[in-house]
Amino acid sequence: MNYNFAIVGFQHSHITMFIEAMIKAGHHCIGIYDRNPLVLAAAYAEQHHIPLIHDVNEIWNSSATIIGSSAINDEKVAIIEACCEHGKHIMLDKPIVTNRDGLNRLETVINRGRIQIGLMLTSRDKRSIYTLKQMIDAGELGTILSLTMRKPHKLNPSSRPDWHFSKQRNGGIIMDLFIHDFDILRWLTGQETDTISSVLAKSILPQYSDFYDVAAVQTIMNGGIVAQLYADWHTPEKLWSYGDLRIFVTGTLGSAELRLTGDPSVGQEEFLFTVMHSRPFAKIPLLDVPITYMEDFLHRIENKPHEVTHLDLLLASKAAIEADENAVIVRNTGMKTKVSP
Repeated sequence: MNYNFAIVGFQHSHITMFIEAMIKAGHHCIGIYDRNPLVLAAAYAEQHHIPLIHDVNEIWNSSATIIGSSAINDEKVAIIEACCEHGKHIMLDKPIVTNRDGLNRLETVINRGRIQIGLMLTSRDKRSIYTLKQMIDAGELGTILSLTMRKPHKLNPSSRPDWHFSKQRNGGIIMDLFIHDFDILRWLTGQETDTISSVLAKSILPQYSDFYDVAAVQTIMNGGIVAQLYADWHTPEKLWSYGDLRIFVTGTLGSAELRLTGDPSVGQEEFLFTVMHSRPFAKIPLLDVPITYMEDFLHRIENKPHEVTHLDLLLASKAAIEADENAVIVRNTGMKTKVSP
């Protein structure tokens, strides 16, 4: 089945992955709307010969059955509510909400049961993560004891819009970067978060008082697995990718390391390495992912078997919100450090 789709909110280039995946699959983009289309939206629309729409009501009254959105993060839940009112499914880039009020509003829309809501959980499309999941499910690493996820990112502050540095509008580093990790953590382990402790640290950009550049979370899953999540905005400008992202897994039979954006000493594709009690360090061939996040979302719309559910979105978002709400704050100013609950 082919769909007409449209974009409402184009504030981050993440949404181009959605557009291009939909067009490649034979679907048609009828237009792009953004309240401030002067940069990203206008340039992309012109480059790809997609109409730039100046009145959002044209989209609500159009033939589009699916909406994509990379709006400013704290505006996304209102767009979801509008999609619900107009009977249009929606796919969004992360994060889907920025705080508990947004989570409650999202849950209200989901409970109405009128539309399907998707999130660009692109980590699930990583061949290395998919291969790791198959190994864990087959028991190759034994009983899983701990997972560590490191997700440092480049900031490039001069290229970021002002809203990126606002806690209220963006949601902050935990909401922005850990939503993927909490989803993957649940997916890999089959367990739910039980206890969460977290830290937010600030050491740069004093002009943005509530922008934090380092985050660390420790969570204990309800099956006893211990997980550590780490992210920062300090990846050096000269790095080959947007961040050196890695996942480490320890099991009773062995351990695994994923290098999600490659290693320039080996290659720049993703890698999965293991070392076991029964065999030495090895590079593991990666499996093909059988279905992309986009295909899975379309299956959900069409009432076909699918992997990601609304509950996945709610629980991953809830875990990120709890980590954000309960974080200990560390402010580094010169040689002085202030810590507050």
